[in-house]
Amino acid sequence: MSVLGREKRGLFENPFQLLIATLLSAQCTDMRVNEVTARLFAKYKTVLDFAAIEHATLEDEIKTLGLFRAKAKNIRALCRTLCEHYHGEVPRTMEELLTLPGVGRKTASVVVFNAFGLPAMAVDTHVFRVSRRLGWATGKTPLAVEEELCGLLPKDLWGRVHHLLIWHGRRLCYARSPACAECPLQELVACRL
Repeated sequence: MSVLGREKRGLFENPFQLLIATLLSAQCTDMRVNEVTARLFAKYKTVLDFAAIEHATLEDEIKTLGLFRAKAKNIRALCRTLCEHYHGEVPRTMEELLTLPGVGRKTASVVVFNAFGLPAMAVDTHVFRVSRRLGWATGKTPLAVEEELCGLLPKDLWGRVHHLLIWHGRRLCYARSPACAECPLQELVACRL
């Protein structure tokens, strides 16, 4: 299975591995996350495997990633919570996912859509920037943009549009120096830079 679809490419075997990969992806490149998760998931496959890792060992395993100390702390706490409250399983709802240490709306939305196929609109930096430039949203926070996009789009398109906006943001609608002249959407919308 593809981790996070087009957002972060890699492999995962179950919702738990997707959750871990998504947590690790903050402030990191796709390539770096894939290197770390390939090695990590070869050694540790389940919640119990991760729960048994010593904190220092987990930090050492993920030290090439940004924010590795906080990520290690959150992963260990998340595993304890999954074991104590969810029988070692990743919950399927936004509300439950948001109770897990280190899990915010974006991570919860990515897991809900990619692991369980349920409607969710994850707003990362690309979705935030591109949707505002296209005039689809005006919100000043990711939550406000998420609410606007969810109100604008049919529920069954949320996850797909999330991936398309990321693709567009990475290929054309760059944060600095967007390639507006090459944008196939130019004729459809008045882009707001």
